[in-house]
Amino acid sequence: MFQPRIPVNPLPTGIVTPLVQPTVTADIAPQTAAPVVCNHHHAPAPAPVPAPSSTARLTPAGLAVVVGGGAGAVLVVGTVLVSMLLAVAVSAASVAVCAVVLRSLLNGQNQRR
Repeated sequence: MFQPRIPVNPLPTGIVTPLVQPTVTADIAPQTAAPVVCNHHHAPAPAPVPAPSSTARLTPAGLAVVVGGGAGAVLVVGTVLVSMLLAVAVSAASVAVCAVVLRSLLNGQNQRR
């Protein structure tokens, strides 16, 4: 599945030739492993462990923990976002008040001259 597939390039004559040619080696004899014989007793092989299923099964307590953790995360993120919004609002209000005070001070100086 993850191996690259090299496309077959057609020649102008219409004959399709693969890029890699298979090679046959008749002089190499297949090797067979001889069974190992020993004179002592072995423990039986352990039973294979079944593969875990693809779906996670939650107990009611585990489900409660997941729901509680999710709710807690939502509350923490919401609190942080609301506090940031309030900080921006308070900063904007204080800048507006400073602008009004400065304007009134500058207008007062211009009227005295």
